[in-house]
Amino acid sequence: MAYVQKYVILTLLLLSIFCINQTVKCDDDNDDDDHLDEEDILLAGINSYRATLNLTALIENERAECLADEIADQFKYQPCTNTTGSNTVPGTEPEIFNYPNLLQKCHLNVNTTRDGVILPACVPNLDSTLVLSNYTMSRYSNYLNDTKYTGVGIGSEDNWIVVVLTTNTPEGRFW
Repeated sequence: MAYVQKYVILTLLLLSIFCINQTVKCDDDNDDDDHLDEEDILLAGINSYRATLNLTALIENERAECLADEIADQFKYQPCTNTTGSNTVPGTEPEIFNYPNLLQKCHLNVNTTRDGVILPACVPNLDSTLVLSNYTMSRYSNYLNDTKYTGVGIGSEDNWIVVVLTTNTPEGRFW
C-alpha cells in the first residue's frame, strides 16, 4: 500500500512539473524571460508535493531567499559528488563560510533564524525532475512534510540549489 501511495505522489509531482514547464509567451516587450527559472519550478513542485499531503503551501520569504542565494553562491565552485546535497551524511554537509556575514548581508539576525533549516542540493545542470526528487525523495522530505515550516527561500548557482525553510515562530521567521 505504501508503494502505491509513493507511486501516486511521484506521478502527481512529475505531472505538475511538466505542466509548470509549459509556459505561455506574452507579447510584453519587457518580459525577457520566456521560461520559469529553477527556483520557481522547485517551489511549485514542493508546494504540489505538500498539497498531496494536505499541507499548506510554503510562502516565499525574501530574506530566506537572500540567504539561499548567498549560500548557493558560496557552493558554486564545489563539485557535485555522491556525498553532497541531500545524499550528505548528517554532520558532513558542505561548510557555510562566514555565516554571520551572510546573515548581516541579508538583514537577518541569528535569533530569528534559529528554527529555520538550510537544505543544499547539488544536481548536474539543475535538471528540474532530479532537483525535485532530491528534496521529496530523500531525508529532506522530513522537513518538507513538517507543518512547522511555513515559508521558503530558494537560491541557485551553477549546479547548486539551496532551500531555506522558515517557521512562523519568532525564532524562525527570518525577520
